[in-house]
Amino acid sequence: MTKKLSLLISVVFIAALLLAACGTPATEAPVATEAPAAATEAPVATAAATEAAAEPVTITWWHITTKDPGLTEFQKMADDYMAMHPNVKIEITVLENEAFKTKLTTVMQSGEVPDIFQSWGQGGMIEQVNAGLLKDISADLKGEWGDSLGALDAFAVDGKNYGVPWDMGAVTFWYNKDLFEKAGITAVPTTWTEFLADCETLKKAGITPISVGEGDKWPGMHIWAYLVSRIGGADAFAAAAATGDARTGSFNDEAFVKAGYELKKLVDAGYFQEGFLGATHDDMNAAFGNGKAAMELGGQWSPSVEKANSADGVGVKNMGMFNFPAVEGGKGLVTDIVGGGNGFAIGKDAEPEAIDFVKYLTNLDNQKIVASTGMGIPVAKGASESIADPNMVMVADAVANSTYYQLYFDQVLPSAMGSIINDAVQKIFAGTATPEEVCAEIEAGFLAQ
Repeated sequence: MTKKLSLLISVVFIAALLLAACGTPATEAPVATEAPAAATEAPVATAAATEAAAEPVTITWWHITTKDPGLTEFQKMADDYMAMHPNVKIEITVLENEAFKTKLTTVMQSGEVPDIFQSWGQGGMIEQVNAGLLKDISADLKGEWGDSLGALDAFAVDGKNYGVPWDMGAVTFWYNKDLFEKAGITAVPTTWTEFLADCETLKKAGITPISVGEGDKWPGMHIWAYLVSRIGGADAFAAAAATGDARTGSFNDEAFVKAGYELKKLVDAGYFQEGFLGATHDDMNAAFGNGKAAMELGGQWSPSVEKANSADGVGVKNMGMFNFPAVEGGKGLVTDIVGGGNGFAIGKDAEPEAIDFVKYLTNLDNQKIVASTGMGIPVAKGASESIADPNMVMVADAVANSTYYQLYFDQVLPSAMGSIINDAVQKIFAGTATPEEVCAEIEAGFLAQ
């Protein structure tokens, strides 16, 4: 992704948080009919329209919201829509993140595509569009619906939309204030040196500094990605990820290698929880939520997930958040954000009712539910006013005050590159490759695309 597009996404998203509320989009598209030639023909036209509208339609919807409140809220939205549209049946498949990616790849290879499915936009979406697997919904977004949503560019390819976002946020550090206090830490770190010192202080106090889920690979990748951004600034990734004549950098560049060595400091010092290499994302959140680790690096979803995975169902009662620290001498700022969000992609064979259902899912009322329940950071204009969870307010503020917004590395690039980056970076955690070797592996994978 270019710096220009990343900045555009940031501006659009921040605008979505700040602009006044627009009217709720209509949830039912009117059935177009020709004007009757005579009054006696009107009942025939109306009957035909009613009969057409009543045709049974089945919509397949795959999402990855496996925990409450989102799991229950999404089901209720579907139930409410079906109650309003008795001819529509919505078949929901709920899958954990990695299982979703695996299953989606399999079905897409066969040419079968769910009508609506989880998407992070950009790299993976570009591949799906090029393979002819998605439906262009640009015409549907013209007017009230499109005007009501921010961050649409993140789900567009060559100016055409094949999906829409429902949540856009940031990856930040979440921390247990009580454990910080127990270790004698009185302020959150703003520099990498301070962060390393705090990790050592926590460890000496008998507290695991950081929980991470390296069994799923991508949670730890975000630490490396942030270090790249803090060391190399906005231009480092953009230069390496560009193609053709626009490519002026490489994944072998100093920022990427140095980021590997800084990450290695955390591994070598023993700052992660026991068994982190095999831990899943849920395990990572359980460790944090059960007070077994003082910090975790996660997105806007983290508070609800750590709560859902905690033994008492409550999680960390006294939780705070801080931006990834700045690396001394680096080009990136502490206010630069790595983030992204969740959206709905539309399959190539989706019926109009599927698009109408997504319009319903992202209307102002349902986006207010996303905000008020802590499911995520809404993108509908005016919905952010309903954010009740102070944790989500902190995320929204971090994004609104960001000086640069970088989409997740493994989502900007083609899907195959996402796996290559995640697999390679895990070798730093496992100690099976040097940072130079890891970067060379990523570069080789990129050149092979």
